[in-house]
Amino acid sequence: MNAGARSLGHDEIARLIPHQGSMCLLSRIERWDAQTLVGFAGNHRDASHPLRTRRGLLSCTLIEYAAQATAAHGGLQLLPASGPAHLARPGLLASARQVKFSRLALDQLPPLVPDELRIEVRREAGDERHWLYAFTAHHGVTELASGRIAVVLASLPTAT
Repeated sequence: MNAGARSLGHDEIARLIPHQGSMCLLSRIERWDAQTLVGFAGNHRDASHPLRTRRGLLSCTLIEYAAQATAAHGGLQLLPASGPAHLARPGLLASARQVKFSRLALDQLPPLVPDELRIEVRREAGDERHWLYAFTAHHGVTELASGRIAVVLASLPTAT
């Protein structure tokens, strides 16, 4: 697949990441290349959001949005060389560092048109076992969060 040749929808994203159903938080990916990915989500006001608490959808959930964008980016990088067998490779969010939030809750943001979250991830380092990404999350022109996340990937099964 050519980098950023077309946008990807929710079902295509779900093929790239381990999360399924409503836990696949991104609604679409607009562009990507070898280092970056830009994704969008419009579910931050959804009363049935799987990460909603009694206090609402807290901004710390943006770390999960960024982790899913990271997983999708990794899947898109593996796709041309590996084919479908390597999609949705499980990984563990190992750390979130230097994270800054500008709002407490996402469901209390002022309504915009379009009313979407924009998640951008940029690969800083990595290999077949771990990835390091910087991320930002925006609502319109307002930056909601930024930081860095590290992901440790599950070992691939060995042939016996």
